[in-house]
Amino acid sequence: MALNVKQRKHLKALAHHRKPVVQVGNAGITAAVIKEIEVALGHHELLKIRLPGAAREARTEMLKKICAATGADAVQEIGRMAVIYCPAEKPRLKLPE
Repeated sequence: MALNVKQRKHLKALAHHRKPVVQVGNAGITAAVIKEIEVALGHHELLKIRLPGAAREARTEMLKKICAATGADAVQEIGRMAVIYCPAEKPRLKLPE
């Protein structure tokens, strides 16, 4: 599911006050991290992730790996924070058209 600009803006606003649910350590993206992200996405739909203090390109690659492994859409990446969205079977968040 590709998010349009209006939906992405809405999700950024919702994610602003949330705290990171998952923190990626120095080991990077492991199977355990992916599993934890999938569990958290099932509960929250919109997830804030803290990435390690690596170079910007490395953090962007991590976010791409997370999105590819979980089927989520990247909403935002600012510094060490990333926000992803994956609608649940019964979505709780209503997106604008």
